Amino acid sequence: MFGFGKQKKKPSSQEEISFKELYEKYREQIERLIEIIVAIIVGFVIAGIIMALGGYDPIKAYSAMFETSFSLEDPYYLAMTLSFATPLMLTALTFAVGVRAGLFNIGAEGQVYMGALGAIIVASMTLPGPLYFPLAFLLGMFLGSLWGLIAGVLKSFRKVNEVVTTIMLNWIAYWIVEYARVYVYADPERPEKTISMPEAARLPILVPGSELSLAFIIALGVVILVYYLLWHTVLGYEIRATGMNPNAARYGGIDPRLAMLSAFMIGGVTAGIAGVLEICGRPPTYAITTGLSNLMGLGFDGIAVSLIGANHPLAIIPAAIFIGALTSGSRGMQIVAGVPLEMVKAVQGIIIMALAVPGLVRLLKTKFRRGISVGV
Repeated sequence: MFGFGKQKKKPSSQEEISFKELYEKYREQIERLIEIIVAIIVGFVIAGIIMALGGYDPIKAYSAMFETSFSLEDPYYLAMTLSFATPLMLTALTFAVGVRAGLFNIGAEGQVYMGALGAIIVASMTLPGPLYFPLAFLLGMFLGSLWGLIAGVLKSFRKVNEVVTTIMLNWIAYWIVEYARVYVYADPERPEKTISMPEAARLPILVPGSELSLAFIIALGVVILVYYLLWHTVLGYEIRATGMNPNAARYGGIDPRLAMLSAFMIGGVTAGIAGVLEICGRPPTYAITTGLSNLMGLGFDGIAVSLIGANHPLAIIPAAIFIGALTSGSRGMQIVAGVPLEMVKAVQGIIIMALAVPGLVRLLKTKFRRGISVGV
């Protein structure tokens, strides 16, 4: 009745999944995870040795770093970590989408500046309150994508190396925005910054007293949208096919030039959004500050985040949070452990470099192996 004496059915070979088969199936992901863990350990050890040689206690410094970046007792610290991660998720997407198209796009920095300028332009207008943020968002996206489009046209139709053009465009964007900050949109009462976004355009703060705003949720939504676009749409397939082999993509009926152009524009959109969110969602200034100090480095830090996340949109999220934690925890290292700012920056750089270098080496090997270092 209960079948105690019956012989159990032997599972078929398809039902048996051995550890070896699992490893082979997820080999790339497992090896990447091991690589990240080893890189984290190496980075922390090297940075710890340098701190010890400088006369500081690395154990105390690291303890302070994690307590002031992931503490669950006070939501402020975790909120600050997430707030620092917000723009990095978006600028990392700029680089990641480019990599998927076989490009080395380092133009997110300038596109962030242009996106922020778009927000300030809208801030200077007299509009009904509910219109400020949507218009700032759209104009920031437009200017960011326009800046990406310039590099895209030069690469796709003139075969100009994207590294050269994006570096030049970064500086052009910097001086355009800095000129606008000083001579067009300067705050009459505080000339060290531009006019601020009106309160109606400012995103709600999620944790009182912190800098974490609705911008984090918006950034997550953009990441998921880009992931869907790359892996579940025809355009995404064309971008990835071009990145894998532009000649094969062409034989398959894909125009690699348009695919690369699309990748540049998508990257410009995400970086432009990062600039808008920094203006509309970052207290207390809600403005562009002297020398673009509140925007500088976001694009280049995004490259490191993308490399750590293997240039995959979803993996970029934890990578950005980790880098955000290093930034948030740096204050704890200074206050609790007494580590000077210069040493803290060096420690951050070493850890980020240890994490990003393996991904960069892998990317360069792949790029040279596919023979698309110059263009199609």
